[in-house]
Amino acid sequence: MRGSRQAKLAALAAGMIIAPLGLTAGAAGPASASAYCGRSGPILVGGSARMTPGVSANMRSGSSTSCKIVGWADNQDYLVYYCWTSGENGTWTFLYNQHDDRFGWVKDSLLPGNGADPWCGF
Repeated sequence: MRGSRQAKLAALAAGMIIAPLGLTAGAAGPASASAYCGRSGPILVGGSARMTPGVSANMRSGSSTSCKIVGWADNQDYLVYYCWTSGENGTWTFLYNQHDDRFGWVKDSLLPGNGADPWCGF
C-alpha cells in the first residue's frame, strides 16, 4: 500500500482539473464520485490491516458522516480493504470488519495504511 495516499490525491487532483474544463470522456472520475448512503463498493483486492490500538472509527453506509453508522472499527479489529472512493472531506475505503462481521465505509485518514489501493470506479 506504499504510495496509495499520493496516488489517491493525484487522481482527485486530476479529476478536479479536467472535469471543470469539460475534458471528461465517459464515466465520471474520482473527483465527482462518492458512495451515497446505502451504496456498497465492489469486492476488489484492496489489502488488509489491523486497526491501530487505541483508535476507533465509525463504519458508515456511505462516504459521508451524514450516512448512518453501521459498525465500528476499533480494538485491533482485522479489516479487509476492498476499494476507495472520494467522499466528504477526502477519500473513503469500503471494507469488511472480520471481528464484527460488518461491511461499511471509513474515512481513509482514520485507517492504517490510508485504506484500500484500488479505486471503486465511482
